[in-house]
Amino acid sequence: MSRRWALGIAYLGSSYCGWQWQYGQPSIQAEVEKALSNIADSKVQTICAGRTDAGVHAFCQVVHFETDCIRSREAWIHGTNTCLPDQISVLWAEPVDDRFHARFSARWRRYRYIIRRESPRCGLWTNRVWHCYYSLDIKAMVMAADFLPGERDFSAFRSAGCQSRSPKRCLDSIRIYDYSPWLVIDVQANAFLHNMVRIIVGCLLDVGKGKHEPGWIKSVLDSKDRRLGGVTAPAQGLYFTGAFYPNYPAIPCLLPSGSEFNGFPFY
Repeated sequence: MSRRWALGIAYLGSSYCGWQWQYGQPSIQAEVEKALSNIADSKVQTICAGRTDAGVHAFCQVVHFETDCIRSREAWIHGTNTCLPDQISVLWAEPVDDRFHARFSARWRRYRYIIRRESPRCGLWTNRVWHCYYSLDIKAMVMAADFLPGERDFSAFRSAGCQSRSPKRCLDSIRIYDYSPWLVIDVQANAFLHNMVRIIVGCLLDVGKGKHEPGWIKSVLDSKDRRLGGVTAPAQGLYFTGAFYPNYPAIPCLLPSGSEFNGFPFY
């Protein structure tokens, strides 16, 4: 009889083509499924809460899988970790019922974008943050961000290659935290369009640099035209931080919002 498990996965995405399996390219999904299959002694397939792109990281990606194999929670965590590359690890494992779905059971998802403001740049943060050498008006960025929450058409904040049927998303909150030299942007929504967070961050940086007034971001939103927006922020500063499952309180929502992490954005 098969059993369904949920896992929390942390990873640095710098060396991978993204979460999703792609032929001939290294992916997080391929590594995780290979490790789980080794522990289960049979093929395991996973479904994730939110697919991340090439170079994007995760504090706590949530996945589920089914298996006929009987293993303990500790085996799924520690055993799987022995089979994974150093950049990927299982944080926790929880048995769930057949109704749980890593993608469809999630009420919301949260991403964090991390910017490091310093010159010269520090090599310790290479491929983990976006280094910014500009002076930024944080108050203007906060004012601009206030135009975005709500259920809206985010056509202007998705990539040309986005395959979602609808551009409408419900953005619950967007918060900006200034812990100089760190700048942290937390975005929470029911779901995200392709490159949505990175485009939002690019627009906010344009406002912070004084290129546009805060109200400009509303005009971009209302236009539904991606060509009117800012640059797409680079992937290396983006982290999938977790998903929330209201019907499954045993599933950890590990990463708190920025006001609670005592000024260090990698917690």
